[in-house]
Amino acid sequence: MGRLDDRVAVVTGAGSGIGLAAARRLTADGARVACVDIDGDAAKRAADELDGLAITADVTSPEDVTRIYASTDERYGRIDIALHNAGISPPEDDSILTTGLDAWRRVQEVNLTSVYLCCQAVLPYMQRAGRGSIVNVASFVAVMGSATSQISYTASKGGVLALSRELGVQFAREGIRVNALCPGPVNTPLLTELFAKDPERAQRRLVHVPMGRFAEATEIAAAIAFLASDDASFITASEFLVDGGISGAYVTPL
Repeated sequence: MGRLDDRVAVVTGAGSGIGLAAARRLTADGARVACVDIDGDAAKRAADELDGLAITADVTSPEDVTRIYASTDERYGRIDIALHNAGISPPEDDSILTTGLDAWRRVQEVNLTSVYLCCQAVLPYMQRAGRGSIVNVASFVAVMGSATSQISYTASKGGVLALSRELGVQFAREGIRVNALCPGPVNTPLLTELFAKDPERAQRRLVHVPMGRFAEATEIAAAIAFLASDDASFITASEFLVDGGISGAYVTPL
């Protein structure tokens, strides 16, 4: 028996990285998963692997977002878990002095507005059931400052954190939990490629991690599965940090 047996989960950004790792972990724990991605081929690969539902959607589109949850409910008859993970961090999002308005708006739309739309769409299904767990992926940068700024990304993740806290309080007595997961840097192909090109840039970040390494996507997925489960039944409106100790550190070990 898995701790998520008979549960139905929606995972956005399920085609790769944290989203794919989370979809795999939720499935392993017994859930049936709707794999959502803007890349239809990636969504299908994930769904085929996990015997889930593939949904191609742009999470910045209200019509697409409505369809995500309607299609999931039509297939499975319920929605118990919603992981809102889709996000971007483009290179043109940099210092406030150099980041243009178009780049600012694009990141806000994908990283923050999409979470607003997804929560707005899924909450009525959870209200109908009288229970549910929403996990919105924020970031450790939502609680810390950085001199290597990605200004719109940082602001968007702060917005996800505040939005999640508000919803966690608002819907707590309806049996719906809403938490913001705040990962530290994760060892994804994108990060590996970026830092392989610039080891000095990687070391500048790694020196601040007390555990001395970046997280693996499976470690973030484990935290998501916990927050989705009844093991986290008294956790809501939280900033759930999985950051290797970054946010608690002043001087790190040699």
